Amino acid sequence: MIKLLVYLAVVLALILVFQLIRIYQLSAELKGKHVGKADDSNNRSQGLLMLLFAFAFFACLIWLLFDVRGKMLPPAASDVGETSDNVFLFNWVIIFIVFFITTFLLFYFGFRYKKQKNTKAYFYPHNDKLELIWTVVPSIALAVIIIYGLSLWAKMTGTPDPKAMVIQLYAKQFDWTVRYAGDDNVLGKTDYRLIDDASNNTVGMDSTDASGWDDIMVKGEFHIPVNTPIVFKCNAREVMHGAYFPHFREQINCVPGITTDMHFTATITTDSMRKITHDTAFDYILLCNRVCGSGHYNMPMKVVVDSPDEFKKWMAKQHPFFTHLYDMHHKQAVATAMK
Repeated sequence: MIKLLVYLAVVLALILVFQLIRIYQLSAELKGKHVGKADDSNNRSQGLLMLLFAFAFFACLIWLLFDVRGKMLPPAASDVGETSDNVFLFNWVIIFIVFFITTFLLFYFGFRYKKQKNTKAYFYPHNDKLELIWTVVPSIALAVIIIYGLSLWAKMTGTPDPKAMVIQLYAKQFDWTVRYAGDDNVLGKTDYRLIDDASNNTVGMDSTDASGWDDIMVKGEFHIPVNTPIVFKCNAREVMHGAYFPHFREQINCVPGITTDMHFTATITTDSMRKITHDTAFDYILLCNRVCGSGHYNMPMKVVVDSPDEFKKWMAKQHPFFTHLYDMHHKQAVATAMK
C-alpha cells in the first residue's frame, strides 16, 4: 500500500511540474516572448551554467575517488598481483588525464563559443598537423599500454618455476573440482568418457595411469601454501568458464577440450589478510567470471592460503581418489625397499 501511494505521489508530482511548465509557456506567449527560441541572454546563462557544472562535476568526482579509498579490494596477495595493480594504476592515470582534459574542454567550448548576435562560425575543415598529432600520440600511448600489459601476461602465463606445485582447476556447470598432483607433482591422465559424477570421478581420471594414483580431488574449498609457486591447469567440461582469483589478480579462461595454464605465488596467508582487512570472516575466493548458465552465480569456491606447516597438516587429512591403488603401490614400494 505504501509503495502504491509513493508511485501515485511521483506521478502527481510529474503532472504538476508539466502543468507549471505549460502555464509558464502560455504566460510568456501572452507577453509576446518567443518560447523555445534562445536569445543572447539565454545563451550567456547556459554557457556559464555549463562551465559551473564542469567544476561541480569534477569536485564531486574527486570527492568520490577519495571516499571509496579503502572500500575496494584489499592489497594484492600474490607476486603477479603486484604487477597487475601497477598496470591498472598506469592505465587509470592515463585515462584520468585524458578524461579531465577532454571533459573540461567539452564544457568550456560550450561557454566560450556560445552563440551570440552577429557572430558566424569559422569554417575549419582540415589540418594535417593536428590530425597527425591526435593519431600519433594516442598510438604511442596505446603501444606503451600494450607492451606493459604483455609483461603482465608473460609473468602470469610464461614459463613457471620448475618446482612449482601443480593443481588442476576443473569447471563445470555449476561448480569447481580441484585436483592436486600428489607426491609426484604429476597429474594423471583423464578421459572425458570416464567421467562419472555418481562415483565422484568428475574429471574422468584414468585408473590405468599410475601417475594419477596419488592425485587428490577436493570440492567446496581448497588450500594452497604461502610463498610457494603454483601452476594451475585449467579445464572445462561443457562450456567456457573463467577461473578468476580477484585477490590474487589472476584470471584465465577454462575452455572445453584444451588446457590453459596460469601461475602465481600467494604472498599473504588468509589469517594475515584478515588482520590487514580487520575482517575475521574474510576468505579468498575462486570465481567464474564467464556467464556460463543459469547457475553461474553459484560457483564461488573458498580458497585458503596456509602457512607451509598448516598446509601439510591439511593435506595429511586428504586422501587420493584411487586410494586402494595408491595404498597398494605404496605397500609394494615399501616391501621392495626392505628387501
